[in-house]
Amino acid sequence: MSEQHPESVGAENSAGNPITPGSQASFGTYRRQPVSFVRRGTRLQGRRQQAWDEHADAFVVDVPRQVADTSVHPDYVFDAEAEFGRKAPLVVEIGSGLGEAIVAAAEANPERNFLAVEVYRPGLANTLLRIGQRGLTNVRVAQANAPEVLGSMLPAASVRELWVFFPDPWHKTKHHKRRLVKDSFADLAARVLEPEGLWRLATDWSGYAQQMRDVVAASPAFRNGHDGELAGATSPLTAAWASGVDCEPTGETDDVGGWAPRFEGRVLTSFENKALKAGRVIFDLTAVRV
Repeated sequence: MSEQHPESVGAENSAGNPITPGSQASFGTYRRQPVSFVRRGTRLQGRRQQAWDEHADAFVVDVPRQVADTSVHPDYVFDAEAEFGRKAPLVVEIGSGLGEAIVAAAEANPERNFLAVEVYRPGLANTLLRIGQRGLTNVRVAQANAPEVLGSMLPAASVRELWVFFPDPWHKTKHHKRRLVKDSFADLAARVLEPEGLWRLATDWSGYAQQMRDVVAASPAFRNGHDGELAGATSPLTAAWASGVDCEPTGETDDVGGWAPRFEGRVLTSFENKALKAGRVIFDLTAVRV
């Protein structure tokens, strides 16, 4: 489905309210700001198509659209209790990829509900395949753009944990504006997290890790759950600066720290394993909603 300009959609939503950048997150996401992803193929084949056919009705959230095939209608609000048939802590993963992390976590934590948010249908189909193989009932998947999910689809203060693991680093300087984790995203994360809720982040790019740390530090809605920890010689940033695996080797020491120990609830995915084999350093951050 091709993207449309706001002018071609109409001036009011279904409730009769004027559509503004505030009420229609799609406009800001798709036109007024650069998106954090590029379009990829959506065709399903083989086991993925079979998984979609068998499990979509039960586990894919039927998100109403307005602007594009990953947009969220501004009037739609996700009802987790109705969707899961129970009231339980909700964990949301933004950019769930092939579903390795969230499905493993859901299997290990049956008392929690999990929502996988991803823009790529093949990734969601792979997640459905894993759900079916394990016979899980506490996972739902949504094909939707993250800022709209956090800005309007999820009710305020409804999420216990928000996960953003290994988002696209957009490592070229001219592409940094496309990075997902920035000050505006922190505002959206703060909106959906309940008090003392956790925003967990991970990346294997030192420059992006610094940006994530700065975003958390700059937000009045969060405190770093590991402020000052893993600094100096124990800092993963110090290790990255020594190795030069993804930057110029400076030999400097990170005296700020603030890094979390590796999140034990994140299974070692194929992506993270490749990063480790390539000698890359993994950075974890945990921000606490104040």
